Order: sequence, then structure tokens, then C-alpha cells
Amino acid sequence: MTTPHESKPGDQDHQRDGGAGDGPQPIALRASDAERHATITVLQDATARGLLTHEEGGERMAAAWAARLRDDLPTLTADLPPAPVASVVAPGWRQVISLTLLQARASAGDLTTGGWRTRQSWAVLAALLVLVLLGGFGILHEFTGGPAGGLTHRH
Repeated sequence: MTTPHESKPGDQDHQRDGGAGDGPQPIALRASDAERHATITVLQDATARGLLTHEEGGERMAAAWAARLRDDLPTLTADLPPAPVASVVAPGWRQVISLTLLQARASAGDLTTGGWRTRQSWAVLAALLVLVLLGGFGILHEFTGGPAGGLTHRH
């Protein structure tokens, strides 16, 4: 068994260049599974974008899983351009209103197929009436600066 400071005979390709007078050599650090997985994710993305053939992508992914040292991983992705950054945009009001109208239309279709005499249709109508009234009172409150109708409670 070797210690981190020792090297096995087959590890000469991982040692840094330098003569005996350069002082102590830095230790090559082992690659973790998370680092290997991150490299494979980049390779999978590059293969999906058509930057690598399936064969070359597979070879590089196999090499990434077999990599023992951190220094082995960057060479597998060095010739690949960075992936484009996808911007996450919150839906605008137009999309929210469109989805709300589609949902209302679908719900109205369900009500008309079941008839207006079912409990579900009356519950939906009551909920809509409550929402309209609350919305109306809220708008009046905003425009008048106080309770609806300008009425104030005095002590």
C-alpha cells in the first residue's frame, strides 16, 4: 500500500515536471465521485448538443469514471465550449391571465356538461360571487382611501 507521498511505478505520468533541485513536489489529489459526475454532466451536455459523437462522448465518459486524479478530468472537457446559460424568466402577466382564462373555460365546460343544477356548479358560482364582491370592495377601498362607499367608523 502506498501513502499519499509515495508513488507507484505506473504513476509517473501524473507527477509534475521538474528536477531534483525544485524542492518538494505537489501531491496530486484524488478525484471524488462528485467531480467525476460533474465532468460527465458536461460531456453528456456536449454530446446532446452535437459537439461530440456518441462514440467519443462514451469514451470520454468512461475515462472520467476511470480517472483517479483531479488532474485527469479537465483534459476531458478542455476542447469544449461552455454550455449556454439558460435564463430563467418568471411568467409575465399575459401568461398568467391566459392560463387563468383557459382554466375558467375548462371549468365552464365541465359545468355545462354536468348541468347547472348540481351542487358543484352552485358551489363554483358562490365562490365566484364571493371573489367578485371581495375584489370590488378591494378596488373601492383603493380608490376611496377608506372603506367602501367612503363610510368611516367614528368613535
